[in-house]
Amino acid sequence: MVETIGLLVLTAASLGFIHTLFGPDHYLPFIMMSRAGNWSMKKTSFVTLLCGIGHVLGSVVLGLIGIGLGVAVSRLELFEGVRGNLAAWALIAFGLVYMIWGIRRALKHKGRTHEHFNKKKTMTVWVLFTIFVLGPCEPLIPLLMFPAYESSLIGVILVATIFAIATIGTMLFMVIYLSLGLKRLKFEKIEHWTHAIAGAMILLSGMGIQFLGL
Repeated sequence: MVETIGLLVLTAASLGFIHTLFGPDHYLPFIMMSRAGNWSMKKTSFVTLLCGIGHVLGSVVLGLIGIGLGVAVSRLELFEGVRGNLAAWALIAFGLVYMIWGIRRALKHKGRTHEHFNKKKTMTVWVLFTIFVLGPCEPLIPLLMFPAYESSLIGVILVATIFAIATIGTMLFMVIYLSLGLKRLKFEKIEHWTHAIAGAMILLSGMGIQFLGL
């Protein structure tokens, strides 16, 4: 049993890292919103952490409910698939709306300060949080939680915790590392287009999930 749990923990850490690293939707929206909204690194990290917790917790709660009720893995995977489609379309819609708003703002204000956007910062954060709560952690239920449950409930909790730490830790690393690099670049000539660019990148990220399976 100990060897099985050890293997599952290693698998959880690996999958948490890999599925986050190769899923740009896990960090690109935060990087772009941070750059466009001129967020501090503290706020960027907090929003990423908040959304990461919501992202993982949704699948953990669903998995635990499924275990408690004895629901088949296939049914949970089907439900996760529906959640995934909703999250992808929500990200597409958010990116599209934000891009259109950014274009209109750029044409109207032509590089003025962010005073209009400041009123919408809180709403933007909660929209991102809702999208990430909807977004499932695809490998967690079928590959980790149910095999762990065959060993022990402690194994379920341990594997889910390690997966969450690996996923959220990778999100934070990618967001902070790439945001710091992006802040060093100067975009004076297109500064007033940053919101539109951010929306476009989020839109493309959502389309990549929905149509390319990223």
